[in-house]
Amino acid sequence: MFKVIPAVDLKGGKVVRLRQGREDEITFQIDNPLEVAKKWVRKGAKALHIIDLDGAFKGKLVHEDVIFKIVEECKVEIEVGGGIRDFEVAERLIDGGVDRIIIGTLAVKKIDDVRGFAKKHPGSVMIAIDSKKDFVAIEGWKKDTKFKPYELAKLYEDLDVSILYTNIDVEGLVSGVVLDKVEEVISKVSLPVYVAGGISSKEDVKNIKKLGAAGVIIGSALYTGKLKFEELIK
Repeated sequence: MFKVIPAVDLKGGKVVRLRQGREDEITFQIDNPLEVAKKWVRKGAKALHIIDLDGAFKGKLVHEDVIFKIVEECKVEIEVGGGIRDFEVAERLIDGGVDRIIIGTLAVKKIDDVRGFAKKHPGSVMIAIDSKKDFVAIEGWKKDTKFKPYELAKLYEDLDVSILYTNIDVEGLVSGVVLDKVEEVISKVSLPVYVAGGISSKEDVKNIKKLGAAGVIIGSALYTGKLKFEELIK
């Protein structure tokens, strides 16, 4: 089933949106992440996508307490990423009720270890593939790698994991998706692929669905009111 998942990005104890993932370019912010999460559930969200942006930039999870409050009170599927750079933290999140752990930097730096963790927790790992100028970026999107998005995905293709593909070049701009880049990943990888970055219209969502994606993660377009969540889930 195709999923439309609201993004709840955390920074400084607030829900924010960043322009192209730049730490100092906040385009939107709102207090009380728990209330924001509850609002999406009331509107019909069956899953929430929570990213600890401070964690991504600092290399360690910062908003753990907030995340566990959302898990406790929202009772929907929760996926969490941002600064999960060791497996002890990942284990703690899973033990605390998080459904999927989003692993980005580690998926590049410690491939064998991530594969082992994914085998231990089938269905509970999402590999974050963040693409900047057609190559995977890590460490809060600040460091480039030599991996093409589909090349990294293929290293995990034999496991029970999902892929989160984000095009950083259009992230937070609400300018539309670059469909051929999305299609390249989906067509070359047999895993479920979720898509984020630049989604700004119903047509974007429909086109991504047609390409065979498992779902979309939407942030800025929902928070600015450009898209209405209730209309999308119809």
